[in-house]
Amino acid sequence: MAANVETMFSVREKPWHGLGTVVAEALSSKEALISAGLNWNVVQEPIFTGMEEEISGYKVNVRDVDRKVLGVVSDRYKVIQNTEAFAFTDALLGEGVCYETAGALQEGRKVWLLARMPHEYIISGERISPYLLFSNTHDGTGAVKVALTPIRVVCNNTLNLALRTAKRSWSMVHTGDVREKINEAKDTLLRAETYMDGLGKEIDRLQKRKMSDREVKEYIDMLLPLDEGFSAQQTKNIMRLREDMQARYFDAPDLQDVGKNAYRFINAVSDFATHAEPVRRTANYKENLFLKTVEGNPLIDKAHQMVCAA
Repeated sequence: MAANVETMFSVREKPWHGLGTVVAEALSSKEALISAGLNWNVVQEPIFTGMEEEISGYKVNVRDVDRKVLGVVSDRYKVIQNTEAFAFTDALLGEGVCYETAGALQEGRKVWLLARMPHEYIISGERISPYLLFSNTHDGTGAVKVALTPIRVVCNNTLNLALRTAKRSWSMVHTGDVREKINEAKDTLLRAETYMDGLGKEIDRLQKRKMSDREVKEYIDMLLPLDEGFSAQQTKNIMRLREDMQARYFDAPDLQDVGKNAYRFINAVSDFATHAEPVRRTANYKENLFLKTVEGNPLIDKAHQMVCAA
């Protein structure tokens, strides 16, 4: 498991990011809370100087089970407990909601849960299943974030495109009446419907945008550029990655009937971005891949921008 992943579970098999404890089926919120190692609370305590003088305006967030210090925050910071995150998603998605993965990063400073949304969509003849990501930080460095991650069921590739017409993520800060803000966020389902409708229209548009084989190869070269200062080994590595991405466009079984168009190209880039073996595997490679998958991958967005600009 990557160094920054503290605890985590996933369903049936280790998914694209290869992290976590595997469970047989999706879990309820109570089961997921335990399997993900998130069954703890954050308590806020005062901070003192070495002379035992209390420092006004700040508190320290501490994990109750092991006294782990998660971060120093202003006294305006409101804690959102892990149980509240699951309760929000339970209330939002209704009875029977199941969690596919959840966990903690960076020794509990960041937590997340990923739940399958209640409805699948058939877009251009394909099953696309939307997932809801709820992420939160306990160290004061980030906001509560809710994001939508649509996944092509046939190949487990993400289609979380940054659309101009609809947002796929929104957030709220840890100040003011945070619980009221969470209640307001219950228009998430409406936002999800808007995004999925926009995604369907975008897929139709991408399918109509024909691409020649030459254009595909040129775009791949642009996505994976060669620099004049590269060493022979670096050049060899880039060429290997280009060949990998080309194979995912020209040879992928699930894309043979899609046609030679921008939608096929975006799917090839998504497959490469989420499944390709890296040139150099860092200690946090799988964790970073997971975060890009659920929060949005810059390479996929760049490919989308390229085909839309042409």
